[in-house]
Amino acid sequence: MMDILQLKNKNVVVMGVANERSIAWGIAKKLFEVGANVIFTYRKERSKGKIEKMLADYTDYKTAVIECDVNSDDSIAQAFKQISTRFGDIHGIVHSVAFAHAEDLKNRFHETSREGYAFAQDTSAYSLVAVSKAAKPYLADGASIVTMSYLGAERVLDGYNVMGVAKAALEAAMRYLAADLGADNIRVNAISAGAIRTLAAKGVPSFNQILHKIEEQSPLKRNTNQEEVADMTIVMLSTLSRGVTGETIYVDSGYNIMG
Repeated sequence: MMDILQLKNKNVVVMGVANERSIAWGIAKKLFEVGANVIFTYRKERSKGKIEKMLADYTDYKTAVIECDVNSDDSIAQAFKQISTRFGDIHGIVHSVAFAHAEDLKNRFHETSREGYAFAQDTSAYSLVAVSKAAKPYLADGASIVTMSYLGAERVLDGYNVMGVAKAALEAAMRYLAADLGADNIRVNAISAGAIRTLAAKGVPSFNQILHKIEEQSPLKRNTNQEEVADMTIVMLSTLSRGVTGETIYVDSGYNIMG
C-alpha cells in the first residue's frame, strides 16, 4: 500500500494540530504510518509544547515543529523558507486551520462584529491563499494541498454562523487556487469532514444535537471519525488522486446527500 501511495520519504506540512483529538493529528499519524516526513506548524508556544509532547512516541521519524502565524505574511514566508531549507521540496500541505471568536458563534449571525467577521475570514479562508503563495516556490512537481472544510459552508447549521461563511469562502478559494496552480501541476482540494469531537467543535453550541442528527439521518447511520478523515486525506495527498483537483470530498457517512 505504501508503494501505491508513493508518500514514503515525502515531505508533508501539517498545519492546525491543537491536541490528540485534532483532525490534523489523525492525519499526521497516518502520514507517519506510510513513511512520510511530517513538518508541523504552530502559532503559539503552548501549541508547540503540546505537539512536541505528542511526538514523544515518534522519535524514529523525521519531523520538525516550525512557528507559523497564519495571520502574518512574514511569518508564513519565513516558515516555508525554513521548512525548505531543512527538508528540501515540499510534496504536500494539510491546511487544517480555522478560528472565530466565541461571541460570533454564540450570538445571532446578524450580530457578528466587523472585526470578528474579518478575523474569521483571514484566519480560516485567506490563510489558505497566503500559505499557497508562500509555499509555491518550494512545492515539488505534483504536490497536493488539502484543506479542511465542513457542511456549514453550503448549508445553514445552527450555531456555526460566521464560521460557515468563512468555510464557504475557503471552498471558493480552494477552487480558484486549483484553477490557478493546476498549470504548475499542483493540486488543491478540500475535505468536508463530518462532526467530530475536536477542540474547535466545542465552540459550536449545537454540536451534540448535530452528532445525534447525523446518526439518525445519514445513510450509514453513524458519525465519522478522525481515522476515516485521515485515510481520505492520505489518498488526496497521494498519487492515487493525481487526476483530482478543485473538489470538495465529503467524509460524513453520506449525511450531505440527505434532504
